[in-house]
Amino acid sequence: QVQLVESGGGLVQTGGSLRLSCAASGKIFSTYTLGWFRQAPGKEREFVAAISRSGTNTDYSDSVKGRFTISRDNAKNTVYLQMNSLKPEDAAVYYCAAERSIFPQQDRNEYDYWGQGTQVTVSS
Repeated sequence: QVQLVESGGGLVQTGGSLRLSCAASGKIFSTYTLGWFRQAPGKEREFVAAISRSGTNTDYSDSVKGRFTISRDNAKNTVYLQMNSLKPEDAAVYYCAAERSIFPQQDRNEYDYWGQGTQVTVSS
């Protein structure tokens, strides 16, 4: 089993940057593909980015491509989401998640483990 704890959320102005972190428990972190999702009030949880076990393959939603970067450090059992050029529509609770597929997955139903989320607020 994997336990995930997100951090790094907060309040930022439009155009600003934040880096989210997700620390995972367990000794088999490197065997999981990891993803970031977000959920705004009244909306469904949506895919943001995902990264394969080794970090070789990444995938992004069209809405964040070119602005967000996902990365991982398997030695530290941590996955990151660097968010630049933030927009008000990026405001949401951000969740990290883990699953055992070889390649990054966009479907949230593929993910087995979820963190509690971290709030990102973007002021205009």
